[in-house]
Amino acid sequence: MVLALLAAAITMFAINKPRMDAVALIMLVALPLTGIINVNESLAGFSDPNIVLIAALFVIGDGLVRTGVARTLGDWLAEKGGSSEIRMITMLMLAVGSLGAFMSSTAITAIFIPVVLRIAQGTGASPSRLMMPLSSAALVSGMMTLIATAPNLVVSSELERNGFDGFQFFSFAPFGIPILLVATGYMLFACRWLGAGTKTSSGPVGPNLSQWIEEYQLAGREHRVQIAAGSPLVGKNLEQVRQEDGSGAKIIAIERSRVLIQPTNKTELAAGDVLLIDLRVDEATVKGLHDQYALEPLPLTGGYFTSRSQDIGMAEVLLPASSTLIGKSLIETNFSDEFDLRVIGLRRGTTAIQSGLENEDLQIGDTLLVIGPWRAIQMLQTHSDDLVLYKVPIEIEEVLPAPGKGIQAVICLVLVVVMMVSGVVPNVLAALIGCLLMGALGIVDLTSAYRSIDWKTLVLIVGMLPFSIALQRTGGVDLLADGLMFVIGGMGWHLVLACIFTLTAVLGMFISNTATAVLMAPVAVALAKEFDASPYPFVMIVALAASAAFMTPVSSPVNTLVVTPGNYSFGDFVKIGVPLTILVMIVSVILVPILLPF
Repeated sequence: MVLALLAAAITMFAINKPRMDAVALIMLVALPLTGIINVNESLAGFSDPNIVLIAALFVIGDGLVRTGVARTLGDWLAEKGGSSEIRMITMLMLAVGSLGAFMSSTAITAIFIPVVLRIAQGTGASPSRLMMPLSSAALVSGMMTLIATAPNLVVSSELERNGFDGFQFFSFAPFGIPILLVATGYMLFACRWLGAGTKTSSGPVGPNLSQWIEEYQLAGREHRVQIAAGSPLVGKNLEQVRQEDGSGAKIIAIERSRVLIQPTNKTELAAGDVLLIDLRVDEATVKGLHDQYALEPLPLTGGYFTSRSQDIGMAEVLLPASSTLIGKSLIETNFSDEFDLRVIGLRRGTTAIQSGLENEDLQIGDTLLVIGPWRAIQMLQTHSDDLVLYKVPIEIEEVLPAPGKGIQAVICLVLVVVMMVSGVVPNVLAALIGCLLMGALGIVDLTSAYRSIDWKTLVLIVGMLPFSIALQRTGGVDLLADGLMFVIGGMGWHLVLACIFTLTAVLGMFISNTATAVLMAPVAVALAKEFDASPYPFVMIVALAASAAFMTPVSSPVNTLVVTPGNYSFGDFVKIGVPLTILVMIVSVILVPILLPF
């Protein structure tokens, strides 16, 4: 019965109907109904510390994304890689392999896909030449550390369940590092088999800030000045300043103690404040205003405040017929305080009105270009009666939820790694401490933390774990181990490991690498008992083979993610993945007996 259920699960995994986590839930329900295990044993996976550990690692990985640590690495990669494909592939795979050692391989792939697309767009290269190296490096990164991928935690947990010590944090690194180097060398040669593919367009895929700066003639209107101690502006609020000053200057934002604040009519100015101002006047008038108000001009980087695009955004909004703003000027509507945004452009039909915006009566269908915090732009959806959010720039996708906290995120990650390596606390507690620290520092919040966890992966593991108990209790594990013993009994150690690797890799072609590890780990331990040998080389070869899921697009979410952006077919994975899997098997079979003696 257990083998029949296992065969049914594998079949459903292979045809991907229903989805994998649903299959796991079906098995979770079906196994207790056979009477082989009870309900408590079936649900025991939910109390497994490794399940909590995996969930916590998703949150820590999300912290690196929210703070821009991963993106900074990607941008550095794009800058250093240049136009050389060899250098780009090498740096990409080494960077993904290194960063992926400390976070989910699926997460690292998702992070780097837009980075690779941006690189391809900038160089005019084909994404298909870069996406396969990305997915391969992400899978190999799972061979670096204990926490890099779920199969490593699964096999380590299986050792502990059988009374052995689990793997240490860096137990996998002596195998993963050489494999990463071999995989990088292989991909430099193999990527040419993927052909030129479809090259990306060098143009943007939607409106961006640069287009609007040109369209609304914003260039040259940006000014950054600091208020001197003796300035007549000190102590006055913006409403008073606007009444006294007739220059038409709009204060977009204020930098105060290195923090960007969004001004309102009641915001009082202080000495040392840095003002970001929109003002359309000639240079002589600008200099006169500097002298009049004791303002010191400061340098700007980027066009029209684009250097502050993490904090300040733009959007185009339309005035519908129901808007209460129609027939009123911007001054009469008190627009800036009502919506926390400033209007810096007005288009009526195809004509952009360049001056006198504050006194222009608004009409139905007018398009306003507004600037302000991204939060306020997103809140425009709650004012749909007055304003309809028409277009947002592609830069909104680059906005970080927790900017300026990259150093704190890295410190949290390092602290977690140190605690895991030193063993001062159990791994699961180290990861949870890291999550709590990230929460306390404002890097993640509860909503983002729950959203970052890949619940499908957790349910898949929990649902498949009871098979291990059921197969052991009914003799299924011993049956498979005896069958393998019959085949490999007279072979040398290298051939034994090669057979285990091959069986695991072939099984991983049809089901997820996590489910493969769940099924093969107890078989590896049983084989070790049959040989009266150490279980460590057997389970290590299972872990390495489970991560070597290069051969099909369905064997790992990592592969599935790159299918569309890389424009790959099933055959592309077979063509590139089979030789790479064989290379990884050769390296693994050579290294495992040396580093983990029988």
